[in-house]
Amino acid sequence: MTIRTILFDLDGTLIDTNELIIQSFLHTLGIYYPGRYGREDVLPFIGPSLYETFGSLDPERAEEMVKTYRTFNHARHDELIREFDTVYETIETLHRRGFRLGVVTTKMHDTALMGLRKTRLEPFFSCVIGLDDVNRPKPDPEPIHKALEALESTPDEALMVGDNYHDILAGKNAGVKTVGVAWAIKGREYLEQYKPDYMLEKMSDLLAIVGINERKEEASSR
Repeated sequence: MTIRTILFDLDGTLIDTNELIIQSFLHTLGIYYPGRYGREDVLPFIGPSLYETFGSLDPERAEEMVKTYRTFNHARHDELIREFDTVYETIETLHRRGFRLGVVTTKMHDTALMGLRKTRLEPFFSCVIGLDDVNRPKPDPEPIHKALEALESTPDEALMVGDNYHDILAGKNAGVKTVGVAWAIKGREYLEQYKPDYMLEKMSDLLAIVGINERKEEASSR
């Protein structure tokens, strides 16, 4: 197996948006269901699309709740997002070595770009597939197939990296190898239930999986 293409989920994988997402849910649910939801209660909502989550609570008010969520989320975006350790260095290395990199997210396209720009990652990605770019979001394989087509790649030479069940299932449904991340907010054991092909302790672990030995490179360049 020669990997040439790597697709990444965004929230909780490339960018630590966990606090932003939790606060956005608490704000929204506090308006529509006062006193009913705490931090632990909203963790299962992280990952699926907003329409799926809010639609399961109240189909008639789902659109309204999504708008409330996004208004708060956009207003607090730059304040609450953080970078995960070794992400920038790893993505920069992969880009420099010629790997085709894409983002496949259940966020809206423009909102995904906000996060990539804030964390200086945008220049490394040739393709961003957001919720509004597809008809069927993850775990359906459509977003991955669309990204692979845009990157002129095929499933047999691709990885899908993510922190949630729908990332792993989408990868399996699309026929690509899957990579879970141990820093997932729902925990490593939760993600292992879905049997990803690999599990990363930190993003830089990905380099060895795709055949890059940074230490060897550094030694030979001295």
